Amino acid sequence: MSLFLIAEIGINHNGDIGIAKQLIDAAADAGFDAVKFQKRNVEKVYGAEYLDSPRESPWGTTQREQKLGLEFDADAFGEIDRHCHGRGIGWSASAWDTDSQRFLDRFDLPFNKVASPMLGHRPLLRQIAAEGRKTFISTGMSSLDEVDEAVGYFVRAGCPFELMHCNSSYPMAEENANLRCIPMLRERYGCDVGYSGHESSLIKISAAAVALGATSIERHITLDRAMYGSDQAASIEAAALRGFVQAVHAVEKALGDGGKSVRPEERAARDKLRLDVPDTDADVAAA
Repeated sequence: MSLFLIAEIGINHNGDIGIAKQLIDAAADAGFDAVKFQKRNVEKVYGAEYLDSPRESPWGTTQREQKLGLEFDADAFGEIDRHCHGRGIGWSASAWDTDSQRFLDRFDLPFNKVASPMLGHRPLLRQIAAEGRKTFISTGMSSLDEVDEAVGYFVRAGCPFELMHCNSSYPMAEENANLRCIPMLRERYGCDVGYSGHESSLIKISAAAVALGATSIERHITLDRAMYGSDQAASIEAAALRGFVQAVHAVEKALGDGGKSVRPEERAARDKLRLDVPDTDADVAAA
């Protein structure tokens, strides 16, 4: 199975559909398989007291204004859907509440995504699993018991899923990647396991994840790390996306099939260099 690459736009569009389209184009041109956004009903996800609290942003002086400024409406997601279809790249979004998941279900999405903070949102997990659509489940900030419970919803519903190892720090220090979780999760749950990364470095950690058997890679992308937003510093800039895709696919190809035999490309060297010298009776006696 070929490595599946997801470019996480998230909220790095800063509420601007033009920026979103530029990021979609950059991901499509680089060879990503899909882009991903976030969708939330701000008034339901956050309490009124929190939303009324102060926060300076390009959209105002409260948390509510900042959160609403980053949300796309139905018309914007319709544009995203059309633009992605036109560019031949899949798209999806991680919902943070059941209303948002119902909204996303109106689109013919190739997959669902459970964000790490949502592993404890049981009604949302049940709703996503009931759709029966392939679901990527990020496992950041979660214990194994919590992953067990979340996976149970998808197993009972017969919904196909793939776990994604993740460390939910932004940006993530490389020494905190803990990539040995990838084979551990694969063995524990008997499923494919990908990697959702938040490191600021470009290739090293993602390439190592592929070497350890990751079947999907999700990385945040941005036009410029200096732009406004909490996720920008943990993102890959659009200009570097093509090199990233080429590098991780090169690692995937270099892994081969694990079979040991004389490979076709070795034949010429074997014919020229290999020595097949039989034991003599004297050699056997001396041994």
